[in-house]
Amino acid sequence: MKDFVKKALTRTFAVKGSRGKTQHVEIPPNQKLVYGIYFAITALIGLIILQVAHMAFLRTWNTEIFAGITFIIGTILGAFFGQKG
Repeated sequence: MKDFVKKALTRTFAVKGSRGKTQHVEIPPNQKLVYGIYFAITALIGLIILQVAHMAFLRTWNTEIFAGITFIIGTILGAFFGQKG
């Protein structure tokens, strides 16, 4: 999974050389960003498991857990779109 996140966050630019050739330059993401995405994905999985357990045992929907899930999804998407842009 590490390579998938790092590859997804890598920026690629097309740069024209002196003879008109186009070269692709890759800029890797900051390692702290990659570890932050790992942590967010782990927290997201944990919150989903917690929500499923809450629904299974208490038979109710917990809006606070769902708010945490949507917050983490927004954070992950913001990191991906912000890094690519």
